[in-house]
Amino acid sequence: MAEVEIISSQTCPFAQRTRMALIEKDIDHVLSTIDLNEKPDWFLAISPYGKVPVLRHNGAVVFESAVINEYLEEVFPERPLLPVDPVRRAHARIWIDFANVRFTPPVYKLMMAQDTEAQAFQAERLTKAMLMMEHEGLAKLGDGSYWLGDDISLIDLTFLPHMQRVGVLTHYRGFKVPDECVLLKAWLQLMGRRPSVMEGSASLDVLIENWRKYAENTSTGTTAEDMRVA
Repeated sequence: MAEVEIISSQTCPFAQRTRMALIEKDIDHVLSTIDLNEKPDWFLAISPYGKVPVLRHNGAVVFESAVINEYLEEVFPERPLLPVDPVRRAHARIWIDFANVRFTPPVYKLMMAQDTEAQAFQAERLTKAMLMMEHEGLAKLGDGSYWLGDDISLIDLTFLPHMQRVGVLTHYRGFKVPDECVLLKAWLQLMGRRPSVMEGSASLDVLIENWRKYAENTSTGTTAEDMRVA
């Protein structure tokens, strides 16, 4: 089978989603890491947004983590990470969209907010998102330990990287997962024991140092620029 290459950076949470999917699906791949502060010309030629991850496979180039992960589902159907049932698959896509639209932005916006009023506003948004994840997601969607039951899915992989970065928010902004999010906390501990998570994750100390630029609102990266105008 043709070689699969994933282009990533050391601590990108979006690229982490795809790295975990490749590992969970047991897809042979090559990991190429770049410095996002000094993006090589060859990378900019294949990544119009200048962001990771980027997947190269059979001469095709695919970018955006959610799109890449669905591509992997279609091209490598073994070890599926989405349900076969259309309704359950639709539910999975709803929560993947929630992760991208309702959960991830306040993580960044809380980190980048510089005054206490803005921080309080974003902390409230993030708290509401987590409460919905607890009560409307984990409590209702499955009857097991993961989002869809007893096995991992793309929902879990989509939420996990930014949930890990809540520890960075605790360090810089004092934010913590709400006490009533018992299922969410148990899920996070369970995910932390998976080989795909252990292999694809940076330590909290590394994340704290790497995200300092967000805490000081000095990041010049594409994601930071997108969050400033969103």
